[in-house]
Amino acid sequence: MRVWPGKPHPLGTAWDGLGVNVALFSEHATAVDLCLFDAPGDVREASRVRLLEHTDHVWHAYLPDVRPGQLYGFRVDGPYAPDAGHRFNSAKVVLDPYAKTLGRALRWHDSIFGYTPGHSGADLVRDDRDDAAYAPLAAVIDPAFTWGDDRRPQVPWHRTVIYELHVKGFTARHPGVPEPLRGKYLGLASDEAIQHLVDLGVTSVELMPVHQHASDRHLVERGLANYWGYNSLAYFVPDVRYATSTGRMAAVREFKIMVRALHAAGLEVILDVVYNHTAEGDERGPTLSLRGIDNASYYRLMPGHPRRYQDFTGCGNTLNMRHPRVLQLIMDSLRYWAVEMHVDGFRFDLASALARELFDVDKLGSFFDIIQQDPVLSQVKLIAEPWDLGEGGYQVGNFPAGWTEWNGRYRDAIRQFWRGDGGQVSHLATRLAGSSDLYAPGGRRPYASINFITSHDGFTLRDLVTYQHKHNEANGEANADGEPHNLSWNCGVEGPTADPAINALRARQVRNFLGTLLLSQGVPMIVAGDEMGRTQLGNNNAYCQDNEVSWINWDLTPDQCDLLAFTRQLVQIRDAHPVLRRRTFFQGRGIRGQDVTDILWFDTTGQEMTDATWNAPHVRALGVMLVGTAMTEVDERGNPVHDCTLLILLNVQDGDVPFTLPASADESSWEVVLDTSSGARPPAPQAAASVYQLGARSLAVLTRA
Repeated sequence: MRVWPGKPHPLGTAWDGLGVNVALFSEHATAVDLCLFDAPGDVREASRVRLLEHTDHVWHAYLPDVRPGQLYGFRVDGPYAPDAGHRFNSAKVVLDPYAKTLGRALRWHDSIFGYTPGHSGADLVRDDRDDAAYAPLAAVIDPAFTWGDDRRPQVPWHRTVIYELHVKGFTARHPGVPEPLRGKYLGLASDEAIQHLVDLGVTSVELMPVHQHASDRHLVERGLANYWGYNSLAYFVPDVRYATSTGRMAAVREFKIMVRALHAAGLEVILDVVYNHTAEGDERGPTLSLRGIDNASYYRLMPGHPRRYQDFTGCGNTLNMRHPRVLQLIMDSLRYWAVEMHVDGFRFDLASALARELFDVDKLGSFFDIIQQDPVLSQVKLIAEPWDLGEGGYQVGNFPAGWTEWNGRYRDAIRQFWRGDGGQVSHLATRLAGSSDLYAPGGRRPYASINFITSHDGFTLRDLVTYQHKHNEANGEANADGEPHNLSWNCGVEGPTADPAINALRARQVRNFLGTLLLSQGVPMIVAGDEMGRTQLGNNNAYCQDNEVSWINWDLTPDQCDLLAFTRQLVQIRDAHPVLRRRTFFQGRGIRGQDVTDILWFDTTGQEMTDATWNAPHVRALGVMLVGTAMTEVDERGNPVHDCTLLILLNVQDGDVPFTLPASADESSWEVVLDTSSGARPPAPQAAASVYQLGARSLAVLTRA
């Protein structure tokens, strides 16, 4: 095979129409071989090519005889010295960190470990068994694709409604999606799937991880899988599980088709990305990619004890964001997905781990500085999960300008209020109004807050009000995994029941949660299926349940159809009223030096809340008036928005409350547009009396022109 010197960039393999350039970074390696395989079932490589060129720690070559579809991996030689942080082992075939598609998936076998597992201290001794028959392999791609007139929807943040979904779970049981497409990228691109999203009114789909991942060995041996995918193996590879064929280009092509179809429907695509750790785990983990390429460069090692890994993620390792080549890997991956794959934004899993320059979290870490300065990435949607598992990792409200955050304080406050905890009205009010305490000091807007009640991690919304305790027995961990506590009211009855009164109360509580979410300032995030009452049978950590426990059941009962209609109505109300999706925080009385008010809070007597009522632990009901005005709201073209005034009433008490409605200077009347106590079906608009009978544990919305 002919071999030319090639170039040290771009990293990975790059087809230029004539041949393939190969480039691999390794600062501490002594030799690198490119291994070429003819077929996925090969137990040995067909040929090896020594990369003799070595520029700025990048090993490179150009192969004019290699074509797209070629399977390959690397063997990297260097010291096997765990006590010095090095774990090179040329007996192991390792995956290219810049691989664009997977040509063969990982098969678990003892030989893929750099050492011989089985006893304490085993990782200190190198294992020389060849793992070429079991290691994951990359494939060279031809990136050509006809995007046509594809355009980013560019939904403004204040108009954004996020829908978190799993590519497989969303359509795996959908009867309207052709069976070969169910659970696949093309299933999500189908007319039936897209129609549900459009009818619901969401603007952006947030896909749970689609980077190629590895299922943990202990799960595979128990007949389970890492369904969620938070175990990254390759940061440029769309997960081949969701392709309809095993063709080596299928996953890349079908992912692009999916994005193009969602964009055509006006829907943005946001990726949940896991750059904080990899599937290689701690020192007892396998040698799959980065560990065997340059362990000391890619991972955070314990100071003074580099055999061990610093673990801020709970997954065994943390990427070393202090190394420029690791930063480059992540930035190149993000740009690839934004530019080549046309995605519209990213949600960063355990984002605090990315900010750890030394030990403490630094919100001005290199990673965030680089993104803010990047001409591409600074223009897409950036969402942080603002915590990790290390000391000082809870950083809600502390991310830089330009970032939004999953607001964990919002989730907790809303759950505690509707559970009936005393002294919660002030916390509820702060979160309902956009969490200015968290985001205003840093110059951010209300839409910096990604509001959510539930997410993929935890109970579904239906289960939140149905179960008092988690039921994770199917995970095989003796029900010890998952969040131990349920911060929700659930009638004191565990699990499903035939009691119609209890079921009615639970259904109302679901409507209360959804109503609060869609009526709050900030960006709401709905979890796929919550709008239809999806259940996981009490499992609050279904990460390994690639089955009916996790997949959405589209065979809806009449009650579920009603809930879906109710959720659609809520999204429509939000879309119709700019006062619910402000770009600036409320100012209260005397805004801009004028005698006007943009928000008022009332007790049940119709009087404005006082310090005494705000702080009284017995207060369980309140109202908030959002004053419609053209002063602070303009549309995307700069035209004034003439908005209605809304009154939102909330009652967490077990009995009805007669709520005196605030009087109007012009004597205009209030009209009821929504009441969770009247069932899920949208009520016909009706005029309200001066005293409104607010049902037990309910929420109502009234409007006045």
